[in-house]
Amino acid sequence: MRAVRRYLDAQQGMLLRKVIYYLLLSLFVVSALREMGFSLGALLGAAGVFTVAIGFASQTSASNLISGIFLIGERSFQIGDFIKVEDTTGEVLSIDLLSVKLRTLDNLHVRIPNETMIKSEVTNLTKFPIRRVDLKVGVAYKEDIGKVRRVLLSVADKNPLCLEEPKPRFYFLGFGDSSLDLQFSVWVKKENFLDLRTSMHEEIKAAFDREGIEIPFPHLSIYTGSVTEPMPIAIINKKKMTEMVEDEQTLPQGGENTL
Repeated sequence: MRAVRRYLDAQQGMLLRKVIYYLLLSLFVVSALREMGFSLGALLGAAGVFTVAIGFASQTSASNLISGIFLIGERSFQIGDFIKVEDTTGEVLSIDLLSVKLRTLDNLHVRIPNETMIKSEVTNLTKFPIRRVDLKVGVAYKEDIGKVRRVLLSVADKNPLCLEEPKPRFYFLGFGDSSLDLQFSVWVKKENFLDLRTSMHEEIKAAFDREGIEIPFPHLSIYTGSVTEPMPIAIINKKKMTEMVEDEQTLPQGGENTL
């Protein structure tokens, strides 16, 4: 038994147990019916008719069953992996003949039919032992890109979760509406992915504050003509404004004769 377990993964072991269970259950039911006087030939005939009727009535289940066989044979993921199916991400709890069951990050139980799994794009987030974390960073146009690169590399070097190999990579993505758009990519063990992403964001913000590197926000510059100097703004007090309003009200109206 130990030798068998050594060559079977968790999913194959679960499937084997279910097959043995239903096989033993079927043998028990057949034996019980024979003891009650039912003919085996009649039972097989009735089972055949019943199977055909069920097949016509449950084509979707048959499709899920066939899809489940393909999923188990393909082994794109296994129990314990984290996968993403369309908008759903979670840990694989079981791969049955009709459906795949997931537990999401917020502890919800999700059942996805095997037919949907075959037709959808499935991303295995934990297939390989390490993952890359892509951090998008924006800095002001006045900043020195070389300095920003050095600060980011220093942050990665001090983070214990960041792997030395593969080395962190720095990318200049382009000129944004209000910032120089950068990407800083680091590698981490798959089990530390979320922890590293959170800690790197916090440490980058703290390092930029220490080094005086500005993280800009979107803003607009308004021009009123060829002159780009700031528009003058006159600030007057409330008393003067009241006097100006009273003077305007005492002015003669157009079309009236004054003596």
